Amino acid sequence: MLSPEILVLGASGRVGSGVVAALLEAGSPVLAVGRDDSRLQALAQRHADEPALELLAGSVATDREAARLAAQVAERPRRLRAVIDTIAGPRRSARLLDRRATVLRHSLDRGLLPHLTAARHLLPLLANDSRQGEVDAARYLLIGGPQAECGWAGYGHASITGAALRMLAKVLHEEALPLGVRLQLLAVDAPVWDADNASSACSGWHAALAVGRSAVSLVAGSGRPDCIVACSARDAIPASPLLARDFAQALQAAAGTHDGDRAAA
Repeated sequence: MLSPEILVLGASGRVGSGVVAALLEAGSPVLAVGRDDSRLQALAQRHADEPALELLAGSVATDREAARLAAQVAERPRRLRAVIDTIAGPRRSARLLDRRATVLRHSLDRGLLPHLTAARHLLPLLANDSRQGEVDAARYLLIGGPQAECGWAGYGHASITGAALRMLAKVLHEEALPLGVRLQLLAVDAPVWDADNASSACSGWHAALAVGRSAVSLVAGSGRPDCIVACSARDAIPASPLLARDFAQALQAAAGTHDGDRAAA
C-alpha cells in the first residue's frame, strides 16, 4: 500500500512553497497544486532530489475548475491524507473610502470564495476515507494572514477578506466534524518572508519554512484541536527528527487503518 499523500493548494506561492519544503522535510509524499505551470516547475527544480514531490496544474477559482481538480485527485493511486490550502488573493494598498465597492467584491472573489470552492470539492475526498478519532481523523488546513484581527492601514480590503476567512473556517470546522475530518485555520500573526523578499523583511516576520513546519505539526495531529490556531514567530518550530518521526508514524497509522478497513470490507 502506497503511503498517503498531502495536497498543497497554492504550492508555488510564498507560504505554499514553505509548506511543501516542510512536508518533504518530514518525509511526506506531496501533491503540489498551482495555477501557474512555470512556477510549479521552478518549485520542482528546487526539490529535484525529492521523488516524493509530484505536481498537478489546477485551479479552484470556480466550482467547475475545483470539480475538475477533485476528479483528478480522486483517480490518483495514493490515498489523500490531508489538504493544506495556502492560496491567497492579491493585496493592493488603498483606503476603503477611496475605492469603489466593486474593489471589495473583487477582493472577496479572489481571496475568500476559492477557499470555499476548494473545500466543497476536496473535503468530501477526505470524508470518503475518514476514520474515527482525533488521532486518525483526516485533516484540512487553511492558512490565514495577520490582517484579520486588526485592520491594516491601507489594506482594509485584505483585512475584511481575512476576517471573512476566519468565519468561513469556523463554519466549515463544524460541518466537517460529522464527516470525520478536522478542519482548522493556522492564523499567521505576521508577514512571511522567503528568499525573494528577505531584504525587506522586518524583525518578527515568519520564515516560510517555519510556517510550513507549524502546518506539518497540525496535520500530524500535534497541538490544540481548536478551529483557529495561532502561529507566532516566537513559537516557531525548529527542524526536528522527533517531528518527522511523529509525522511518519501518523502516516503509517493512517495507511494501516486504511488497509484494515479494506480487508474488513
